[in-house]
Amino acid sequence: MTDGAASATERLLALFNGHRLSPTQRRIAQYLLDHMPEAAFLSSVDVAERVGVSQPSVTRFAMALGFSGYPAMRDALRPIALRATSAPDSQEDIRRNEFQAAVDAEIRNLTALRDALADPRPVLDLGRDLSGSRPLTVLGSRISGPLAAYFAYGARRIHPDVRLAGGGSTVADELLQSREAGGTWVLAFAMPRYAAELRAALRCARELGLRTAVISDVLMPFASDVDVSLSAGVGSRLVFDSYAGPTVLATILLQAIADAEPDRAQRRLDAYEQLAERHGFFITG
Repeated sequence: MTDGAASATERLLALFNGHRLSPTQRRIAQYLLDHMPEAAFLSSVDVAERVGVSQPSVTRFAMALGFSGYPAMRDALRPIALRATSAPDSQEDIRRNEFQAAVDAEIRNLTALRDALADPRPVLDLGRDLSGSRPLTVLGSRISGPLAAYFAYGARRIHPDVRLAGGGSTVADELLQSREAGGTWVLAFAMPRYAAELRAALRCARELGLRTAVISDVLMPFASDVDVSLSAGVGSRLVFDSYAGPTVLATILLQAIADAEPDRAQRRLDAYEQLAERHGFFITG
């Protein structure tokens, strides 16, 4: 791959960097990556037809990148396209640059998280609060659900009563039961695109007298609806977001919960290991 071709792909990736794009907008970005230089000379209608989206979606994509509209974006794309004309990237070159750029973005997110943890007190304080909540309710809707399930799975090893609440209208019932059982805190995971039902659940929790904490990305739009928020950058370079930063932050919070009551955590971990050995939960050797 020549330097000219490499720089053309890198310049196009840089154009997308730092912008929160929806899945539809990422499909448009992917089309531009895969079909340069000819894509830079298409109309917005042509791009929409080839990607399989509406023409207004293409216009919104351009505006999401900071342009006044599609013509302004096309003007910015054409010099990149002309540079790539003499030595166009292969699909392998494009994918390598794209995948590496996604990993680089995650490295930056993790570096920012590391810098934020120079002051560990917010995480340690929240760990103590969550450790003392019995039960502790964990929330996560839609794409955030797997992160919530991961946290709840780990928390159950070190906390005596962890409840993973589902979505929909029944979450209010689960929150009420948690409050009546003596729970004081709810921890939620809120990843983009932020689920409206999660915001409603957090408001319900506060109405019931539960305190609320959220692990989210740095752009969470409803921080005012929670008592404590911890944030980590989300990777948005690919079709679906990646969650290296929030996953590391969740694991660190689990450590803080364990550290808040180390004797209890150790007893529960020992008991779990004995149970796992008796029943052969895991393959060893």
